[in-house]
Amino acid sequence: MEIDPRRSRELGMGRPISRRDFFDGVAMAAGAAALAGLAGCGAGARPGAIGTDHLEVPYEVRFPPALTGLQGNTPAALSVPHALRDDRFWQYAGAPQATGETYDLVVVGGGISGVSAAFEWLRLDPGARVLILDNHDEIGGHARRNEFAPRGRVGPLIGYGGSQSIEAPSVWTAEGKALLDQLGVKVRRFERYFDRTLYTGLGMSGGVMCDRESFATETLVRLTEGLTPERLAAQLPIAEQAKRDLVMLYNNPPDYLKGMSRREKEERLAALTYSRYLLDVARVHPDVERFCRTMSSDDWAYDTTTFGAIDAWGSAGGWDYPGFQGLGLDRDKPSRFNSPTVIKEWGAEDPHIYHFPEGNQALVRMMVGRMVPGFASATDMDSITTASFDYGKLDLSGNQVRFRLSSPVVSVANDGPPESATSATVGYFDGTAIRTVRAGAVIMACWNMVIPYLVPELPADQRAALRQAVKIPLLYATVQLRDWQAWHRTGVNHVRWTGAYWCVSELDHPVSMPGYLFPGTPAEPINVHLIATPALGGMSPAQGAVAGRHALIRTPFTYMEYTIRDQLTRLLGPAGFDPERDIEAITVNRWGHGYAPEYCRPWNTFYPDGPFPAEAARRQFGRIAIANSDSVPAAYADAAITAGHRAVSGLMAQ
Repeated sequence: MEIDPRRSRELGMGRPISRRDFFDGVAMAAGAAALAGLAGCGAGARPGAIGTDHLEVPYEVRFPPALTGLQGNTPAALSVPHALRDDRFWQYAGAPQATGETYDLVVVGGGISGVSAAFEWLRLDPGARVLILDNHDEIGGHARRNEFAPRGRVGPLIGYGGSQSIEAPSVWTAEGKALLDQLGVKVRRFERYFDRTLYTGLGMSGGVMCDRESFATETLVRLTEGLTPERLAAQLPIAEQAKRDLVMLYNNPPDYLKGMSRREKEERLAALTYSRYLLDVARVHPDVERFCRTMSSDDWAYDTTTFGAIDAWGSAGGWDYPGFQGLGLDRDKPSRFNSPTVIKEWGAEDPHIYHFPEGNQALVRMMVGRMVPGFASATDMDSITTASFDYGKLDLSGNQVRFRLSSPVVSVANDGPPESATSATVGYFDGTAIRTVRAGAVIMACWNMVIPYLVPELPADQRAALRQAVKIPLLYATVQLRDWQAWHRTGVNHVRWTGAYWCVSELDHPVSMPGYLFPGTPAEPINVHLIATPALGGMSPAQGAVAGRHALIRTPFTYMEYTIRDQLTRLLGPAGFDPERDIEAITVNRWGHGYAPEYCRPWNTFYPDGPFPAEAARRQFGRIAIANSDSVPAAYADAAITAGHRAVSGLMAQ
């Protein structure tokens, strides 16, 4: 990952970007190895003890959304969990110290699942005392807000750093729909708030960058209205045979599985990845497979060397996943082998417009604002984006609900045999020592794979099932530009890259809320989002996630910044883009543990008949219940909400 110094200067790497107060992957590795002061998380380095009664709130973390540099799963957030995983924590930890605090419910994990569980518990038991513990410096977990203050703009420029949209609300789970109703989120309002004609009205479209990582000649192809497969192929830097093959896949592919019944064809597709379907069944030129490889990366966080052919067939449309029309498989219903989300959203025609500027952290802030007095100046749908927030109110001793950040949980145990326990004890690390609290019930809304380290008394089969929930790594970068005129001149607002580090670069979603205006002209500052999917291809999602996460941990922020500047310059440089002049701030949201793994073919051969590991993993254990989207499993906000509600129901029924 060496960076050419000359290229670095060309990209303006010497220019400071806001506050670069971050640890990079190298610092993380060194801190973890030394474990001085508990894996680099000693009192002198604690980055976010927000709102505790006995510590002054550090100025730089008074408002976490404004932090730039590396955010999300930072070394500070991961050091204690990694020390537990590596059996390096307890030898340095010292004896736990009781705080004397007692709660009706303690929630481990302050993401969408954990916060919605606490919100539902209070709906059923309005007088309950609740504590939410999280290892990050911000509420919301993967639902994170990024905020910038560009020169010349009135008010902040807000973006999302994680959980993005209310995806296909018409088919949300019952629990997810109920929560939206309780919060007063009327999704139809986004039909007014989301400007679906802004970019097209300026003559802009999507595009594909056939990059130098994949092809000999780097070429941007705009996916304009009226583009034909023939015109598309003619512009691509691929072999002539590949052009003919690609046109055939889009226009009139043959029945590659001729003579098979529908079930036999579905079984054949279920045994293949999309890349193998193209190469081994359709037998197209390898350049075609290289052109298509990142089609799945945005939605699934891995490429088509891992993405199943059966789900490619189920998701085919527009310019995505060509080559299935000739199979004669009716589109009247999904295959039983399709992944749960593909089945769930089959036939749903919701437009992709149900999006707060800060993404789904808006839902978290609405819930926390209603549970914690004084945290939010407003908690309704139309005001949450522009509300003010006081993080100092999150963990006050007089609160009925307390939210304790930068407090990784290290142990959870029933008080007595699980079959008869009426309470549990939770230990967490506050940066100097282990503190314990008592709880009538505990909901583990954290990554399921870490739970065996926190609750070692779980049955062996449950521990094994929990460890199968291997989250897929993901990077979301938010880049604040001084304007977007180069994008306008280039004629694109969303670009898929075929092989570069960042697989997507796009202008932010054009949504305005009351009191918040999206930049409506190219001369205004704007946020650009980039997506990188570190999971290695050619292997199962779990194997690719582990290998990709190991590489990601070793990737410093400087390399991420370099690739951001480099790719934006390659895309927009011909239109006058200057990275030193035009990039004003960068936030990289690193989600080493990002998307919840969904059961899919060809990798999970037990699917769809079962038994499913998640069912064993989420069993209640005494006064300890298990939530998080891992326990569904599905990487969507409504899945996280449903998991939280399920955990509440189980505990309250006991």
